[in-house]
Amino acid sequence: MAAVVASAAGCTSGSSTSDETASCAYQVTYKGRTYRDVANVEFAVGGRLGTATNPPCDDTGGQDEDQEPAMTKTAYAVNGISPEVAIAVGNTPDDATFVAVYSGNKLPPEVKSLINGS
Repeated sequence: MAAVVASAAGCTSGSSTSDETASCAYQVTYKGRTYRDVANVEFAVGGRLGTATNPPCDDTGGQDEDQEPAMTKTAYAVNGISPEVAIAVGNTPDDATFVAVYSGNKLPPEVKSLINGS
């Protein structure tokens, strides 16, 4: 498979009465783990793992009746990395986004190696 470069994705919404902007980081859940997107990672998509869920953006802290429902996407393995550390998610392998499990704000060493090209 060809290498893919992931880019950061997120949702933002502005308020017409304030200069403040609320935003949600792109995240998915898969097998009880939460993964967040990581930008500028070259990776190769492996085989299909199952289904990941992209929860709706709740950047206001309250339940909004107009809130979009959770979406599901296909979870794919990332060659050379355990799915417990990172996966790729998308409708197809070609549009898959790289996501990783963080410990606090620290990336796993395996992900840092991909970013650094090691």
